[in-house]
Amino acid sequence: MQPSAPRYDERLTVPRSWWALPALAGFSGALVATPIGPAWMIGALVLSVVLAAVLVSSYGSARIRVVADSLVAGDARIPLTALGDAEVLEPEEARAWRSYKADPRAFMLLRSYVPTALRVKVTDPADPTPYLYLSTRDPKALAAALTP
Repeated sequence: MQPSAPRYDERLTVPRSWWALPALAGFSGALVATPIGPAWMIGALVLSVVLAAVLVSSYGSARIRVVADSLVAGDARIPLTALGDAEVLEPEEARAWRSYKADPRAFMLLRSYVPTALRVKVTDPADPTPYLYLSTRDPKALAAALTP
C-alpha cells in the first residue's frame, strides 16, 4: 500500500430518491414563469433544475477519509494521534447521540439519511472538542482504519 493511499474513503451521497427534488424544483420554477411566456418558462425550468441539482450534489459530497495518519472528515483534518477510542453506533444509539445526548462542543459530520455512525473521543488536551460524531455506512471499517 502506498503511504498516501487512503485506508478508508467514503462519500456520504444522498439517497436516489432525493434526485426527484431537482425535477420538482424545475416544475415549480416553470409554473411560476408560465404567465411571462414560454421562453421564460423553459429558462426557469432549466435554471431551477440546475440549481437544485447543484444543492443536492453538494450536500451529498461530504467525505470521510483516513489518509497519511490523519482523519479527514468534511473540512476537518485531525491527526490520528489526537484521537482516542471509537464507538460504533447502531441506528438507535446514533439517533440518541444526534439529539439529546449530543454535546454542543462536539464536531458532527452527520447526515440524517445515514442511520449508523461512529463516535470518536478526542484526546488532545488543547482541543475543547470532546468527540467526533461521524455518520458512516460502515462504522466498523472506519473504526478499524483509525487504529494503527
